[in-house]
Amino acid sequence: MNYTDPNDFTGSDIEKINTAVLAAAKEDGVIRIGKRKAAGNDRNFWLIDSAILLPENVTLIVSNTMIKLSDSCRDNFVRSANCIVGNKEVPVLKNIHIIGEGNAVFEGADRPRATGDGGKTLTIGRLDPYPPDTNLSKRPTYGTDAGKEGECQTGDWRNIGILLVKVEDFSIRNITVRNPHCWGISLEYCRNGLVRDVHFEENEYVMIDGFRERGLNRDGLDLRRGCRDISIENITGFSADDLIALTAIAPLARDREPGMYGRTEFYGAPEDVREDDVFNISIRNVRGYSSGGYFVIRFLNQKGVRMHDIQVTGVLDTAPEDVNGFGCIKLGDPAYGGAAAPGETWNFLISNIQTHGKKAIIIGAPLQDSMISDILFYKKSDVHALIGYHGCTPSVLNRVTLNNLITIDRTQDGKI
Repeated sequence: MNYTDPNDFTGSDIEKINTAVLAAAKEDGVIRIGKRKAAGNDRNFWLIDSAILLPENVTLIVSNTMIKLSDSCRDNFVRSANCIVGNKEVPVLKNIHIIGEGNAVFEGADRPRATGDGGKTLTIGRLDPYPPDTNLSKRPTYGTDAGKEGECQTGDWRNIGILLVKVEDFSIRNITVRNPHCWGISLEYCRNGLVRDVHFEENEYVMIDGFRERGLNRDGLDLRRGCRDISIENITGFSADDLIALTAIAPLARDREPGMYGRTEFYGAPEDVREDDVFNISIRNVRGYSSGGYFVIRFLNQKGVRMHDIQVTGVLDTAPEDVNGFGCIKLGDPAYGGAAAPGETWNFLISNIQTHGKKAIIIGAPLQDSMISDILFYKKSDVHALIGYHGCTPSVLNRVTLNNLITIDRTQDGKI
């Protein structure tokens, strides 16, 4: 295979890589990042100050090396090159692939300038213990930009690890994502894609300069509005928040400019709400947990955005016994602006789930024409249950088949 090597170019690490990407785009479209060639005892990994920008028809191969954000970087690991602040349009890009060979790692900064999503407020930290979260929309999250004039004082889309927006025919394969500054991978309006063999290592609290600091909203993989026809396979590891989340939350305004700081999504929204719908998503072979006690998989749509034709099969909750997550899978939520209405969420097939969280399945919105089957739930407390309801009752299930739901009661046997 012919490929372009950033070691052959000059400049800072990110200048070498992005120059190599542009060169590859003019040739065979393949850039291969191996270990950084360094003199003497200098580091052999790549330390980047801004995002790797991928145009269409490019394959990025990361081979047995680490790409790490520097402490001066307030940007993504990788971003589709159609995401340009100030441009009013985000054109569709096609044929972008991110592929790891061997031990391919993307790691966050030692001292992030910002963490969390657009609803969280930056703090310089040193708050161990952090105060109680009395206002969940303004929870403090670590960032050295806290208090700096001219810098956004909340998290935003720049904190996401790998960000692809309006990309079709794509894949992300065989990589490890370690402590990104917000979600590890986020897809907006992406279609016809594959996310496979991705391992997450994400902690809500990390030690920075001797203090236990908090970085919020470290989901693993997020599919946002408009994603469809995507396969997700072989996801492992742990995330501080939800490991996998499909969150089609309706926009506050459809005329918002792309790339606004302080917002977690880069793209605004198209005029046609049907373009926001999420469907034809398959998720299989997930072995992981939320170290922060949230969900292994979360589904959330509302305010006219539809989610349908979703398959989930083979989820093994690997949480240690001392981590009691809210639940393994959650469908819908009355928070975040309100739950989906009847008829907005349908055709879900959820099967082969094994978990010992507080709930195996939590229903938080109406669901119809679906099946939930072959669930093995290990009950560790009398207040735990295989199925729970959040802000609703079983009456929200319409033509939903529940089959082979097994509870193993471990509350009395001394095994927990």
